[in-house]
Amino acid sequence: MKNLFDVTGRVMVITGATGILGRAMVRHFAEQGASVVILGRNEKVGNELAEEAKAQGGEAVFLPTNVLDKAALEQNYADVMARYGRIDVLINGAGGNQAGATIPPDKTLFDLDIEAMRQVVDLNLFGTVLPTMVFGRAMATQKQGSIINIASEAALRPLTRVAGYGAAKAAVINFTQYLCGEMATKFGPGIRVNAIAPGFFLTEQNRTLLTNPDGSLTPRSEAILAHTPFKRFGEPEELLGTLQWLASDASKFVSGTLTVIDGGFNAYSI
Repeated sequence: MKNLFDVTGRVMVITGATGILGRAMVRHFAEQGASVVILGRNEKVGNELAEEAKAQGGEAVFLPTNVLDKAALEQNYADVMARYGRIDVLINGAGGNQAGATIPPDKTLFDLDIEAMRQVVDLNLFGTVLPTMVFGRAMATQKQGSIINIASEAALRPLTRVAGYGAAKAAVINFTQYLCGEMATKFGPGIRVNAIAPGFFLTEQNRTLLTNPDGSLTPRSEAILAHTPFKRFGEPEELLGTLQWLASDASKFVSGTLTVIDGGFNAYSI
């Protein structure tokens, strides 16, 4: 019987692949037999990931990039196509936040650093749009492919302090739904576009917000966990089953959807 979840031999491009969540994706899909293109800015981590994948019998290559630099992405595209000749899956994992685009308890909206907010929107929204414009061309030619965007819990429930990041990730969800129709109606139903919304996971970007220097939880973390039925943060590996489903033929008739992976946070009221 055919394994609907099989991704053996598929060429997968992952942006933001050198972050904590991205690393888990790379390791997983290399183990699953995919050819993984690691895109990121941290060359040391990227090359180590590629070597690690090869040592485990997988196929991976690291290409340095900047998801806001179309010329750099075009070079990445040329390199991927020269090496593999196709692109089957694009995971838009690049994103992040910065302090200036948040509003601390002792400040208000009127203190917001608009330039920092603009940078956060650029990274999260245009850092999804630009790679899609570049790597999606291969899928349009093939009439086949899966694009998976990484949204956030902050896009669904406006979180105190998180101004720019939540707005940008909400736009990513809207772009996902728009792109579902755009790609299918113009290039055929073999191209699917979906998104996932991770809940609260400890990463380099939020660690100082969620934990104290001694590793204990901040009051914000305690409030988050009080509102999470599972009473814990997510583990990066807990995103992988959903990503496998969306990358494989198991989700062949699924497009324009958002899958929330948050331990029940979004569904919980009182």
